[in-house]
Amino acid sequence: MCAWKDRCFVLLDYKTEKYIIAENKRVGILYRLIQLSLMAYLIGWVFVTKKGYQETEGTIQSSIITKVKGVSVTNTTESGLMVWAPEDYVIPPQGEDVLFIVTSFLETPNQKLGYCAESSKVLDGRCTRDADCEKGKIVVAGNGVKSGRCLKKDENSIGSCEIYSWCPGESKFKPSGPMLTNADNFTLYIKNFIQFPKFSFSKSNVLETTDDSYLRKCRYDEEHNPYCPIFRLGDIIRRAGYSFQDMATFGGSIGIAIQWECDLDKADSYCGPRYHFTRLDKGISNKSIAAGFNFRHARYFKNADGEIHRSLYKVYGVRFHIMVYGKAGKFSIVPTAINLGSGLALMGAGTFVCDMILLYIMKERDSYRERKFEGLSANKGASESNGSEHKKDAMEEDILTD
Repeated sequence: MCAWKDRCFVLLDYKTEKYIIAENKRVGILYRLIQLSLMAYLIGWVFVTKKGYQETEGTIQSSIITKVKGVSVTNTTESGLMVWAPEDYVIPPQGEDVLFIVTSFLETPNQKLGYCAESSKVLDGRCTRDADCEKGKIVVAGNGVKSGRCLKKDENSIGSCEIYSWCPGESKFKPSGPMLTNADNFTLYIKNFIQFPKFSFSKSNVLETTDDSYLRKCRYDEEHNPYCPIFRLGDIIRRAGYSFQDMATFGGSIGIAIQWECDLDKADSYCGPRYHFTRLDKGISNKSIAAGFNFRHARYFKNADGEIHRSLYKVYGVRFHIMVYGKAGKFSIVPTAINLGSGLALMGAGTFVCDMILLYIMKERDSYRERKFEGLSANKGASESNGSEHKKDAMEEDILTD
């Protein structure tokens, strides 16, 4: 019963800190080095580098408007002399954050609905007899509907099913180079509006100036003109690390990232865009069957007899993806207090490390432990003799001093 009472009354004991001065230069130097390191971390990293005194917002609201300018001329057997303006080579023409610019093409002109042979490259369109071309069946991965006839050069050869489709069939050859030869001089105008709703802050990437001719004559340069929103296509590809002429032949995909890092404790002029360019399909070499980027579209018209014809274009070019990201920060007392309190709490790490050394590593650890942890009862302090205390103090002073 008495033992249980003692355990219960322990909860009513009061513990207070006891400070002991250990005159050990090595431990003292270590303690100051830890304190200085933590102060350098708190000031240099938390507050200066990471701006721990700011409240931040990483949710950026963005709008992108694009416009391409430039003209090119082609002269082919199929279409003859032709002028290509932005309304011809920019797809879609509305000026979105994802756009495709034609740099090369293959044309199959004057197609009309009728009967012709399926392409020999389509496996489901190959045949050796009429029974292989079931009438009314759509060719799998093909271009039309089977008519029931197998078209062959001779009895022993493999033929192609006759189909009802747009005839003649698509031209099957690859471009040897970019058809729009001066496409690298086309310009891409990127207008970007951003907003950080938490701070009610908004801005545009277009330089605020009273010079009406600025946008007509400026071109983006990361060193001399970083706030011009007009880019040459050739410069974009070059900054991504590739040759425009090589990419323009079979096409590719380019990412344009606009980064906004805004310190709202400074003037608005310090909040500006930074542009980064990268090729998104760089993992695929030009020798791969999946290299490049292309798709097909058609232009429809009627002849003098009212018959519908079309010209089929297989276009190659560069697909641009414009991405916007960033964050903004502004002074706030809440993160300042939290980071400051956390840093000051870390200052106790020096005391902890030095105590561990004195308690468990040094030769005099037993004497230090006995001195550091001392129990004091309510009626015991007055009965201690002054002579024994002076003797103990003198002995431990010799131990704790180098």
